[in-house]
Amino acid sequence: MRIDTSSDTAHDCDEGGWTPRLICSLVTIVLLLEMLAVSYMMISIALPEILAHYETTQGAWLLTAFLLVGAISCPLVGKLADMHGKRRLLLACTLIAALGSLLSALATTYPMLIAGRALTGLLTPCLFLSYSLIRDVYPKRTVPMAVSIATSGMGVITVLAPFLAGWLIDGFGYRSIFWFAVIGLTVLAGLIVLTTDESSIRAHARLDLIGAPLLSIGLAAILVAISFGSRWGWTAPSTLGCLIGGAVLLGCWIASARVVRDPLIDLRVLRRRTVALTTVGAGACYGAGTVFSLVLPLMCMTPSVLGLGYGFDVTAKGFAVFQAPFGAATMLGGILVGVLVRRVHLRQLMAAGLLIETLAALLSAGVHDHKILLIVFIGLFGLGQGLIYASIPNLIIAAVAPQLQATSASIVAVAQALFAAIGPILAFVLLNAHIALAKEGEVFYTDRGITLVFVLSATVALIGAVAAYALPRSIRELTLPDADARTSPTRSAANA
Repeated sequence: MRIDTSSDTAHDCDEGGWTPRLICSLVTIVLLLEMLAVSYMMISIALPEILAHYETTQGAWLLTAFLLVGAISCPLVGKLADMHGKRRLLLACTLIAALGSLLSALATTYPMLIAGRALTGLLTPCLFLSYSLIRDVYPKRTVPMAVSIATSGMGVITVLAPFLAGWLIDGFGYRSIFWFAVIGLTVLAGLIVLTTDESSIRAHARLDLIGAPLLSIGLAAILVAISFGSRWGWTAPSTLGCLIGGAVLLGCWIASARVVRDPLIDLRVLRRRTVALTTVGAGACYGAGTVFSLVLPLMCMTPSVLGLGYGFDVTAKGFAVFQAPFGAATMLGGILVGVLVRRVHLRQLMAAGLLIETLAALLSAGVHDHKILLIVFIGLFGLGQGLIYASIPNLIIAAVAPQLQATSASIVAVAQALFAAIGPILAFVLLNAHIALAKEGEVFYTDRGITLVFVLSATVALIGAVAAYALPRSIRELTLPDADARTSPTRSAANA
């Protein structure tokens, strides 16, 4: 891989501050990333209505299809962004996601709905593309706060979004959330063109046409086995075939990544301790958060008269009372990182966030019928999310050179998407093993099933906390050698 370094430090040397155009650019990026969060949240809130409409218990695939495509596309998008420009790929992903939302809005069958959600999964790379673009084109001293705000959201949006979701779903049905996404994403694509500059940093590389299908098919096969294993039987030929076949393909991908000149994911980057542990912690954060957000509407919107030990019988709009504190606390956590980043080590902030998530999920596991306490625990979990969301990109920015920002961030994004994709599958495996009753096409779960899902969320967060505490105290920037100097040790930073 050959890197164009003609303007690597152009923005590093720029000590300028905030301008009206820069503020508009940040607001636009925040709104785009909020569309990612809002889209995911709206699906969780609409999930009971969607499952009842299509009479299915395979709700996990509404979330998993979105995240699976996100996981598979991140390395390719990251590579293309380094080669052709981060803003260009950001716009492409945004517009394809809008087309996916259009397909979901018009879906007449459940598979068609899932296909639309899969295309919308291209919103996932927008997260790392955004903060990598900020790193390239914003003045240096504005980057930490801009990244923290961009990745944790603006409080007003995160607080109001649940009420918007409830109003749309209750008033116009679940299809309205997809139409909202179509309009919002199209408008934001235009605003990005008007407010945000393109990065001038380029890496000259070749696309890994061997690694892409090996990685994508291998991951998909394993996720299919995990999703349908409880129905097919864990020892059934179909389940074992998917598991073994997926593992073999992933093994082949690892082997190819070691010999291909420009692999889809450069495994040398993962040998960097900071990148590897940040990747694990980031994945755990997203996995824990996905599971937590999945079970909340199922629990809160269940009628209390069923006597299952949980349920407040709230509508989608009423659920906003539970969701809004989560968004506000997430915003607060992100701002705290922006304020403290120069005084408190990022590893401490990230670990603290994951431990807060662990505690909040365990407390929620023990309280299913007390509304006020549950809202407090939800807010606590959101605070942890905000601390982690803002810590992740700042860690990556500190750990790798500008030319590797998109590629390295895509590795983290793959872990985030994979943990978040597997989380709902495992959650529904637990829930579908604890069905209390089925009524008029709707399935309701036992109190024990709900408890186990919260415990799953806490366990995943705890794994991430351990990884975060293992991060090195001193972070040095990694620079990989280019194609003409791969064997030169002076061009590569030592592992932390």
